[in-house]
Amino acid sequence: MRYGFLMAGLLLIAAPVQAEDHPRSTYVTLVLQAFAAKVECPGTDVVYQDLVQKAEQMKLPEGTTEKVRKAIAWMHTGGKMGEKQDDDLMAEVAVATQATDLNQRRLGMPNWCEAQKTNLAGLIRAKGG
Repeated sequence: MRYGFLMAGLLLIAAPVQAEDHPRSTYVTLVLQAFAAKVECPGTDVVYQDLVQKAEQMKLPEGTTEKVRKAIAWMHTGGKMGEKQDDDLMAEVAVATQATDLNQRRLGMPNWCEAQKTNLAGLIRAKGG
């Protein structure tokens, strides 16, 4: 049990450092959290074009949004949807998933959803909005 907490703590400590060095890691986390908000937070939606624009603002290569979407879908459906991507991207999705899951449990889902309205402004919106 302690080992699990230690690993989770190390991931949280390492994630910000890694994100600063790798804009794609930051973007992967944003996309994963946006899709998690769509699934977990009532009345929340994601507009794909907003994710594409964010990737462009971050100067990521064209096609990054689709690769990230496919990687997240593949990982979160056990390979039934999406497509497996390169090992680095799959590792980034795994770290983002663990960090997001930890934050959801730490804050509680209602508080996490409320925080995402600010954290993901411009990437998520109210359904029908």
